Amino acid sequence: MSFGDEHGHGSDPGRTTDDSFGGMGQTRTRLPDGGGGDGFGGGRRPQRSSRSLIAVVGVVVLLVAAIAFANRGSGDNTDASGAGGGDSAAGSEPTSASGVKPVTGKNGGIPSGFAKDEQGAESAASNYAVALGSDGMFNRASRHGIVDSVYTPAAAAKLKGPQDKAYSPEFLTKLGLDANGAAPADSTFISRTVPVGTKVESFDGDSAKVSVWYTGLIGMSGPDSTDPVSTTWKTWTFDLRWEADDWKVTADSQKDGPAPVPGDIAASTADEIGKAVDEYGGFTYAR
Repeated sequence: MSFGDEHGHGSDPGRTTDDSFGGMGQTRTRLPDGGGGDGFGGGRRPQRSSRSLIAVVGVVVLLVAAIAFANRGSGDNTDASGAGGGDSAAGSEPTSASGVKPVTGKNGGIPSGFAKDEQGAESAASNYAVALGSDGMFNRASRHGIVDSVYTPAAAAKLKGPQDKAYSPEFLTKLGLDANGAAPADSTFISRTVPVGTKVESFDGDSAKVSVWYTGLIGMSGPDSTDPVSTTWKTWTFDLRWEADDWKVTADSQKDGPAPVPGDIAASTADEIGKAVDEYGGFTYAR
């Protein structure tokens, strides 16, 4: 989904109809002209409909809003004369989409080959958060593959042992999984990280610190589950270094929030959640 799908952004299309524009209807009064009419309109002066004027105004408002939206977030900061327009960051929001495709390569199923710039670092951090928050982390073999793909060799070597202890059989049992991280036959284990936005904390060409704000899904969907799927909101910060022609993680940390107020939508059944996970795949994330 792109911002371009939000039709009418910057205006209120629902209020451009003739009967409700401005919050009231329009009343027209017919008066006889000064000529020798019959008093019932025979010689009346032609009337201009206010509704036509309102329709024109509404179209102009929508057109101006559409132009403003199309130019929002563009990198062109020139003024009407073609001269430079000042601060290059003034024309875009921190997490506005650039439209640049992040990568085409894959490394163990994880996107790779990011650009050596701030946007490439943001895309790398987002995609690494998805991989590290996936259900593949609950199986030893797939976890080691993810860690080797995402971290520098030195960082990966330090992490594997402690992670293997953390994902112990006892821990997996508490989640309803077997020793290999597999869910029961009639259940679906769900662990997903869904990035909401990114922020570059620092960048110097060969290293970067990027924070990823995300919402997560975690739990077991099944008839006998005692750990239903729930959501969480966290910020994951990655220290990245340019190594082997790509961004790699040297260290990372997490903290809770920011968390929005929960909505009033009723929770779906376990079957609905399990079906959604099976039917809806993930994304390759770009800034």
